[in-house]
Amino acid sequence: MSGKRIGRQVDQRLGAAEPDALLAAAFQASDVPMLLAEAGRPDQPIQFANAAFCRLTGYAPEEVVGRDLQMLRGPGTDPVALARLCAAAARGETLSTEILACRKDGTALPVAVRLSPVRTASGGRYALAVVEELETGRAALQAALDRATARLHEVDHRAKNTLQVVASLVLLKARRSENPACRTALNRVAERIGALASVQRLLQAGEEAGHFDLRAFAADLAEELAAELDPARIVVTVEVEPVAVAADKAAPLALLVHELATNAVRHAFPDGRRGRVRITAGRSEDRLVLSVEDDGVGLDATAPPSDAFGLAVVAMTTRQLSGTLTWDRTPPGTRAQVSLPWAPPPDAPDA
Repeated sequence: MSGKRIGRQVDQRLGAAEPDALLAAAFQASDVPMLLAEAGRPDQPIQFANAAFCRLTGYAPEEVVGRDLQMLRGPGTDPVALARLCAAAARGETLSTEILACRKDGTALPVAVRLSPVRTASGGRYALAVVEELETGRAALQAALDRATARLHEVDHRAKNTLQVVASLVLLKARRSENPACRTALNRVAERIGALASVQRLLQAGEEAGHFDLRAFAADLAEELAAELDPARIVVTVEVEPVAVAADKAAPLALLVHELATNAVRHAFPDGRRGRVRITAGRSEDRLVLSVEDDGVGLDATAPPSDAFGLAVVAMTTRQLSGTLTWDRTPPGTRAQVSLPWAPPPDAPDA
């Protein structure tokens, strides 16, 4: 149908003073499915259906014009939703709704319909219905989500690489230092930066963007510690439930686990003493309970050395996570236990 011919029909049907072929051609050429129904009549007959609507539904234009909005009805259509659509058209109201329509061949067609009132200079009342297939809209949303996820992974990857570079620079400085205490302090700093780099790596590799797998981190940490130990003297075990942690809590939680575990390995077994360090974590109602327990020489449960930097980091991260920290004697060793408020991320698999 030519734009000129459509313009004449618009002129005739809408009572326009002058035919507007350009506007009619734009309506017809749009790739957005649209209907124009005469809202002033009880049966609300459809006056125009553009080519995009016909492609979507499988109807020819002449099969649509003259019918009412009830033509969208299918076997699974909610009659209440369709009645609301027709009532809004009759009252000249705007409305956005979703209905399960039906193609000409009988297949289901889930669509979102945006209804807008149209009035002509001569007083005619019409309803413009813009129709969008829901699967198309969802595909667009999924594509946007995929792009955002890719960007998040890229940021995590860059952060991991940056932290690894910083750790390398600190280690280089440590090797060049002639002061043994300075070398030890710099090596400890590099280890903490490495723990944060592991957080970024796990965030990037996780199946769910923005979720931190505490069990995977604890297992990696145990492997790193074991590589520096004599396995016949000290054994590190991990008993951590699969817990998805929100990304904003990943860094302080990782530092907390790192400090408690390394503190136990380095200080609980002096003079070649043999023993075991056990890292556990699990959910208890709305709390996450984390503990690091050893069977070493023991730590004064009433007065842990508050001047130790590692324990200062533990206290700081516990406060940051709004948790509570307790030190217990577990003869012959020590247990550090942290209780944190916990709720799964909204889109986590176990939420």
